[in-house]
Amino acid sequence: MRILNIFILMFVFALLGCKKEGDNTSGNTSSGSAIAFVTTQDGAPLTIKTELFDTPSAKEFLSTGKNTYVGNAEAIEKGKKLFQLYSCTQCHGPDARGQVGPSLIGPDYRYPKDATNKGMFETVWHGTNGGMGAKGKGLMDTTDPENGLTPDELLKIIAWIRSHGAETGNS
Repeated sequence: MRILNIFILMFVFALLGCKKEGDNTSGNTSSGSAIAFVTTQDGAPLTIKTELFDTPSAKEFLSTGKNTYVGNAEAIEKGKKLFQLYSCTQCHGPDARGQVGPSLIGPDYRYPKDATNKGMFETVWHGTNGGMGAKGKGLMDTTDPENGLTPDELLKIIAWIRSHGAETGNS
């Protein structure tokens, strides 16, 4: 009976790993595998079109979860400007240490998964239960699919946030 249960579990995991050929969402790319995103609200699968990951850094992130912009001064400066442009300062303060909304600087995060770049990416991209709406391209303003952050822009914002503390999110 135990062997049968193990076989069934292995079969279920194998099925979960399958993806339709030609699927153009995160989880599988033409160049190999991709990280699987989940929502912060309930951990449900989060679908993001792979064509949005259109820069070398965004593609690296999709493949590995590593944000290559962390520590890059030019990207950090751009991330700061985007943080201000998208009015993140209104809730999280000018230095991301919190205001009406929670601090985005570790080690104590409102959502523990935000200690990783992947987790913070998911939280910002799709929003939270705590009042922050989605900021990802096509989600921020459903009446205009061109509005919202691109993956590359969000990675730069995360790099700027990470520049405020010892947390890098890449570990």
